[in-house]
Amino acid sequence: MTTNTKHGLTVAESEHAEALDRHLKHLQAQRAALLDRKSHSVFLEVKAELDTKLQAAEQLRGLLRAENDHLKVLYKRLRFVCGCLSIWEEQGRQVPLEGLLGSTLENIKQASEEEGEGFPAVKDDNGSSINAELFEDEEPSGVDESKFLTEYLHRFIELFDLAQYEEAALLAARSPRGVMRSINTMDMFKGVMGPPGSVPPLLFFSQALLITAPAGDELSAPLSLQVVRCALQHGASQLLTHAVTQNKLTFSEELGDILTEHAQKNPSVADVYLALATTIYETCGLSKKTALSMCRRGLIHSAAEFMNHCKDLTAEDCLWILRHSWSLTLLQLLTKPQQGRAAMLSPGVVCSHLLADPQQQELALQLLNSFISKGRENLEEVMLEDCRSSVDTWTNVASLCSELNQSDLSRAILSILLDQSGTRVLSPDLEGARLMEHVFL
Repeated sequence: MTTNTKHGLTVAESEHAEALDRHLKHLQAQRAALLDRKSHSVFLEVKAELDTKLQAAEQLRGLLRAENDHLKVLYKRLRFVCGCLSIWEEQGRQVPLEGLLGSTLENIKQASEEEGEGFPAVKDDNGSSINAELFEDEEPSGVDESKFLTEYLHRFIELFDLAQYEEAALLAARSPRGVMRSINTMDMFKGVMGPPGSVPPLLFFSQALLITAPAGDELSAPLSLQVVRCALQHGASQLLTHAVTQNKLTFSEELGDILTEHAQKNPSVADVYLALATTIYETCGLSKKTALSMCRRGLIHSAAEFMNHCKDLTAEDCLWILRHSWSLTLLQLLTKPQQGRAAMLSPGVVCSHLLADPQQQELALQLLNSFISKGRENLEEVMLEDCRSSVDTWTNVASLCSELNQSDLSRAILSILLDQSGTRVLSPDLEGARLMEHVFL
């Protein structure tokens, strides 16, 4: 006889004790299974709480994974720099440290930019790519920023008090939000001295400011002046070249003047510093000083071309340049018509001005002699084409030449004026012609 345990017992089965015993055991087994299942279940509120904790744990895992990847990148960057420094030391430090770091950063940046155009990126020993921003600031944000800055300052003071000036300089230069990239910090380094024969602490800080700053991130104007003065004092020409070409300084007229003054006092490095000054003056729109710097470098033709195409330069500016840079070639170029255009300077006017200045008389006489050395006809052509000089102007030139015992020049000029009888370009009107005739009667 078969017992239907799924639907219970039949009436006939319920009369047999064995069937009842089997059914009782079946029910007891079901009860035990239900109790066991119940022990593994939780309330819905508990499940919701556990789900929330699971999501939080997964988010934390994602953040930790991202932070771990970020730390790996930073580690690879440091390894790459350490490798470059090791090679630099093994090769006998053939280039300055600032030049090495600057070129390393530039090479990494260029390689990273080229990667997007199909070029390979700079990689570390394991073949992993290294980003261009090698020294990016890891600045804090949020409620922990104040605490972080306090700890940062304490660390700097600790290094500074221990006379570890190089480490302190790098720490200050890379301070969060640039809070220590200031004149006050520079004054701290200016007020201390390192061991005899060591790099001055102030130079450490100046180097750190320029090396750690990305291209185009300009120091403040006062800080720029102090950094340049420090670099000039210690002959760090490569550091200054890097700073100017990478636009890490605030350009100003005063900054250009400092470089120019140093160049004039140190002829051996004059060309380098005059070139930097020229870049600064031109960026600041100081055309007069730009042209003068070019002249002082011997780039006379380039300076003349620059001046001829510079709309904001006046005749007075050109005379100022000539007074500060004695150059017959420049004067000849400026008094010569250019491709159908009038000359930058009027020969008669400029000679009149220069002859009246005892320090510039020789330059004016050289110009006049260069005209007449090619023949009287050449001097006559120059005078006739000089539409901006009146008869009175050239008469004054002749008079000044006579006073300087240059009788040949004086007679040649007066002779040309007399031949024209005041009726040509030299005389603006008939009355001027009559006055000219009266001069020679």
